[in-house]
Amino acid sequence: MSEKLLKLQNGSDIRGIACDGVVGEDVNLTPDIAFKVGIAFVEWLSSKLKKNANELRIGIGRDSRITGESLLNAAALGMIKKGATVIDCGLSTTPSMFMSIIFDETSFDGSAMITASHLPFNRNGIKFFDKDGGLDHDDIFEILKIATNIKDIIENDKTSIKINQFNLIERYSSHLRSIICDGLKCNENDKPLSKLKIVVDSGNGASGFFVNDILKPLGCDTTGSQFLEPNGYFPNHIPNPENKEAMNSIQNATVKNNADLGLIFDTDVDRMSCVFSNGKEVNRDSIIALISAILAPDYPKSTIITDSVTSDRLTDFLQNELKLTHFRFMRGYKNVINKQIELNNAGTICPLAMETSGHGSLSENHYLDDGAYLAVKIIIALAKAKEQGKTLESLIEKMKPAGIECEYRFKILCEDFKTYGENILDCVKKRASEKGYEMPKSYEGIRLSFNDDKNNLHGWILIRMSLHDPVLPINIEGKTKTDSENLFEITKSLLNGFDKLECRY
Repeated sequence: MSEKLLKLQNGSDIRGIACDGVVGEDVNLTPDIAFKVGIAFVEWLSSKLKKNANELRIGIGRDSRITGESLLNAAALGMIKKGATVIDCGLSTTPSMFMSIIFDETSFDGSAMITASHLPFNRNGIKFFDKDGGLDHDDIFEILKIATNIKDIIENDKTSIKINQFNLIERYSSHLRSIICDGLKCNENDKPLSKLKIVVDSGNGASGFFVNDILKPLGCDTTGSQFLEPNGYFPNHIPNPENKEAMNSIQNATVKNNADLGLIFDTDVDRMSCVFSNGKEVNRDSIIALISAILAPDYPKSTIITDSVTSDRLTDFLQNELKLTHFRFMRGYKNVINKQIELNNAGTICPLAMETSGHGSLSENHYLDDGAYLAVKIIIALAKAKEQGKTLESLIEKMKPAGIECEYRFKILCEDFKTYGENILDCVKKRASEKGYEMPKSYEGIRLSFNDDKNNLHGWILIRMSLHDPVLPINIEGKTKTDSENLFEITKSLLNGFDKLECRY
């Protein structure tokens, strides 16, 4: 049991298979395990805050997944058994569960969110927060380690124990409406979004409230918004801004309904992306550029932190057009957020840390990766642009066109994959140096840049180790298709001789 429990760790989250759904996958995240994890979280939080368990108030919420309610009930029972007071926030979002610690009406000591983000319907998981934000990798490991020693089993169901409830989404929506009104210098009765038409695609996740509780009360026309009803089977498409089917869905809806903007969220609403009125997707580098352009006037000469797979064209736009500094760090949303906090504490102004996946943390918003908050910032910018006779797209019109992006995943076929991967990176660095390739500073893996007019080769390569898996991901972007093909040939030559690698296109 102990080994199985520890394997549920996925970075700074707990994730597992919560119900049958895929042949060959065994359920490993059951209500009984959630019960033990609930007990363990109370023990961990009690120790950190130096409070008795019966002094703790903990909020717990869930997204629309079919196993969400049963896991929430079980985790809540575990917390109660340990002595904590638990407040059931029902259908919620991951960012709202952190805000439940901030809001005066709740002021919880800690909170938990039952979610597995964009993963398939049969998966689920748990994210935890305290006053310092989302828990880190080591915190989750400690909670799971505590859970391995818990022998208790569920003896009651929720109906036999009184759990107080709180409509967190209502309070959270009010908070976001006030930010829009403050940004546009008006009040709700002015209906400040009455001149806008915005289409939202919730993918049957937890973001339907954004239409009903934020946009409509402020006068926005939301005709054409789709898949707003929570449905944990996700029958229309995966709620994931990076999913091609999901992005095509919001693009089509935006154009069909002549909307000013299309918004799409992931299941638990900590990520988002958008679509311009012409149907052009704003994803990866473009969404980082857009948020940066919105923030730049308020944070001149500041630093924008991104993950390692952002492009050279983003660096060019941030530094040459917006006059900001681009700090390209490493993958993992907690990594970029922690670096943002570290640099701000050291005196470097970093208003945004954002991954190409759509995770974006703003320093003005408690360093919280909140997709709904990012959407609010975009909506304010859209309203201001329209008032001036401009388009939202004009904010990033000077950004160079995207190149041809490719990702290859080389599986490492040996048990000690980390050592093998490190040896590969050492060798690649040596070979690249011997070839005279340009190697910009990289905090993750080896990055190579090519701006060779003589040989007509332009683009970049990033070779790195996966954070968790026996995989060597290779990201390539060329200015043209030929560039990308030539860069892949260079990559293969740098990896030549490593017989434990299997390329998966």
